[in-house]
Amino acid sequence: MPPSSKPSTPAPAPELPAPSYPAVESLLEATPVDDVRAFFAPVKAGLAELKGPKVEQGKKAQAAIARAEELLELLVDTRERMLAEAKGSKGRR
Repeated sequence: MPPSSKPSTPAPAPELPAPSYPAVESLLEATPVDDVRAFFAPVKAGLAELKGPKVEQGKKAQAAIARAEELLELLVDTRERMLAEAKGSKGRR
């Protein structure tokens, strides 16, 4: 008689590392605000020139770019606010 197979208990999943986005962070720290805000301008210009069957895909890409721009703008605003707070707190000592 073959040995009965016992259901094996799955090994606990390893803990995921904390999310880190060094590429985005370094982009925001090293790039002037105006350049960050204009980051997607060339891509948007290329998508606007699409014709034929690619127009629908272009519209979806434009929607995704708009969302990414919103998120980048939020990050830029947060960075500016944090820098302003850091400058303001130094003068209170």
